Amino acid sequence: MFSSIIVGLQWGDEGKGKITDLLAEKSDYIIRYQGGNNAGHSLHINRESFVLHLIPSGVVHSGKKCLIASGVVVDPRALLEELGMLESRGLDTSGVFLANRAHITLPYHRLLDDYKEELRGARSIGTTRRGIGPTYEDQSARIGIRAIDLLDEKIFYEKLKINLEYKNRIIDCVYGKSPMDFQPIYEEYMGYADKLRPRIIDSVYEIHQALKSGKKLLFEGAQAILLDIAYGTYPYVTTSSPSTGGVCTGAGIPPTALKNFIGVTKAYCTRVGSGPFPTELKDSTAEELRDKGHEYGATTKRPRRCGWLDLVALRYACMINGINHLVMTKLDVLTGFERLRIAIAYEKTDHSRTDQFPASSEALEKMRPVYIDLPGWQENISRVTSYEALPENCKEYLRFIEKFMGIELDIISVGPERRQNIIKKLDLF
Repeated sequence: MFSSIIVGLQWGDEGKGKITDLLAEKSDYIIRYQGGNNAGHSLHINRESFVLHLIPSGVVHSGKKCLIASGVVVDPRALLEELGMLESRGLDTSGVFLANRAHITLPYHRLLDDYKEELRGARSIGTTRRGIGPTYEDQSARIGIRAIDLLDEKIFYEKLKINLEYKNRIIDCVYGKSPMDFQPIYEEYMGYADKLRPRIIDSVYEIHQALKSGKKLLFEGAQAILLDIAYGTYPYVTTSSPSTGGVCTGAGIPPTALKNFIGVTKAYCTRVGSGPFPTELKDSTAEELRDKGHEYGATTKRPRRCGWLDLVALRYACMINGINHLVMTKLDVLTGFERLRIAIAYEKTDHSRTDQFPASSEALEKMRPVYIDLPGWQENISRVTSYEALPENCKEYLRFIEKFMGIELDIISVGPERRQNIIKKLDLF
């Protein structure tokens, strides 16, 4: 049985959680493969809202297995709080499991994240300060503590002791802050270990057995390609790979296991935090997009920067990810604008044009978007369920994007609720 992967094609917040929830209905496993609790996926189902940070978005469907794979970094406290929230609202979490190879976020990771951002001052990256970057740093430095280490008190004790001595030197000598005490951290995390022990499994063998058994797997990424550690707007990026390639290392599967590469884009662009954003608007149009689209971070509640759709960046994102199914969300937010703009190229400082997304954030910061203008529509489309019923100007907007991208839109979201979609090719999934 083929597997599918859902990735974001902009700077995150594209509505991947809603699309994962939609496709999870026909999936057996939903697997989150990277990131941490710095990402938030919002779900709106029957007028109820759920915000998930670590648990895969398929958890609201009963009878599904939801795996947090090896590439995710996990704050046990945040995970247990999320499980408790879901259970308090009547959801069954017995199908949620954690990979034993997943790295664990500890209190010193959160502190170091905070201190580092503070030290950067005006040049801060804009992290959520939840310790995600420092956790991945420890993984790369080969000093990380994994979920499997929590299952052995002696191993955890020894690793935590060594790491805390090292981190306290940094906290004291580099940042001039007070060192952390060992015993409270050790006892706190042993408490987490007791609660999480039944959920910690070898996800690699679980996933591969599911593949062999013909189960349908759906892989869910966090953030998006323009925040990718290698291919995003470096250094204003996350510390993992949200790309389709990231699923292979994050979940331990071969590329041959994947068939559907599903990319999600908004009908416009948003970004949270620092970094270049070519089509960003800083006027009343940005405020209107933000208000109509409820553009505030699911995790941080920070207002998102808003701008027009950028097809240069989108084509770059689809190219790297090998997208063969395109999904657009929040099309309804564009209702009511007299004119809609789409960036189709960039103008460089020497006034020449390029249709390539640059590797340098400094270069991108200096580029200006080249727009095409299209007429808007005034009709309410939030209850439209067929492509044919959309206003003609709306269809013209979509046709232009499809032609420019060379990819058809298979799903078009026209509202936050699970069923507010125009589905053109759901049988593919």
